Amino acid sequence: MAVSMRDLDPAFQGAGQKAGTEIWRIENFRPVPVTKSSHGKFFTGDSYTTALKSGALRHDIHYWLGKDTSQDEAGAAAVKTVELDAALGGRAVQYREIQGHETEKFLSYFKPCIIPQEGGVASGFKHVQEEEHKIRLFVCRGKHVVHVPFARSSLNHDDIFILDTKSKIFQFNGSNSSIQERAKTLEVVQYIKDTYHDGKCEVAAIEDGKLMADADTGEFWGFFGGFAPLPRKTASDEDKPVGSYPAKLLSVEKGQAKPVETDSLTRELLDTNKCYVLDCGFEVFVWMGRNTSLDERKSASGAAEELIRGSDRPKSQIIRIIEGFETVLFKSKFEFWPQTTNVAVTEDGRSKVAALLRRQGLNVKGLAKAAPVKEEPQPYIDCTGNLQKKRYLMVVRLKIYCHSKLSKS
Repeated sequence: MAVSMRDLDPAFQGAGQKAGTEIWRIENFRPVPVTKSSHGKFFTGDSYTTALKSGALRHDIHYWLGKDTSQDEAGAAAVKTVELDAALGGRAVQYREIQGHETEKFLSYFKPCIIPQEGGVASGFKHVQEEEHKIRLFVCRGKHVVHVPFARSSLNHDDIFILDTKSKIFQFNGSNSSIQERAKTLEVVQYIKDTYHDGKCEVAAIEDGKLMADADTGEFWGFFGGFAPLPRKTASDEDKPVGSYPAKLLSVEKGQAKPVETDSLTRELLDTNKCYVLDCGFEVFVWMGRNTSLDERKSASGAAEELIRGSDRPKSQIIRIIEGFETVLFKSKFEFWPQTTNVAVTEDGRSKVAALLRRQGLNVKGLAKAAPVKEEPQPYIDCTGNLQKKRYLMVVRLKIYCHSKLSKS
């Protein structure tokens, strides 16, 4: 795909040239850079496109949608993410992140968590000032920290909760919670103390089921009108197991997704000149052929968004993939996928990559005339990145290929 920078948003010019995280907030449908001091601070009324550079050649990009963001702003974030991918070389895997239902991969970039604040630019809200402290109740489930209604009915015996008040932070440990969960929540408590209280408030641990007559326990239950037995936790839609969903392949033409009639999913069904949507229920993949235009890729992304809106699946994940850079998870959805696939790399593309590597001080001799890159299957790596030997804190992650490997390709 040949793309001119004139086709891309000016905000993305120079993106990815320096190591580190880059984040843009969507304001009036345009990406506006977020200062480094505000990285990790998200607002519920906003949408963001995030990126990070730590090497060369391969990326992950995430666009995050707050629960109060408008549909138009969310659509703008999706489109701008496609443009950002083009600006970075067109090889990225792109993830749609919904507030409260973020992927483990995305959450692993922000330590120990993200806690979105009320407000936003796109919605016309005013960002909440730090001095306007309101009592907040959070439930902690692994890396997910979710703001829940400040009410006794939100509490249960299975989870761990954080009650954030002006002068004290309470950690309520459900009687059925594990030691590991409690230790993780303590990190979040410390983060809230440092971020929202300048490290100057008290911290208290409240044990569920232990009716000790101490001041902290009495103070905690006082915020809820006094102690009373907690109700049993009711199963929500999030707790219900996801049933099997037969994968459906759709071809996207002129913004319309049409089913592909087939008895089995194979690699041969994917045409390099087209874009496709693979609907797997909770996961919706957008596969973009290398010969497709920027507009066609934007159109395919819009078709995927429309698909989940029309089927009332707002929490489904959308993962966008470029031909030749498919993930192991995507390949696993097919009954047959070749062990080795040739990824066509144009001479123009090689020269651009070579120039990028030279700026980073790497030896690129022989790269410009290298043979097509062969992408071998890789062992499965989960969303947390725990199986990787090296782990980078980023929102777009690039894998570094040294000269010795490039010369063999």
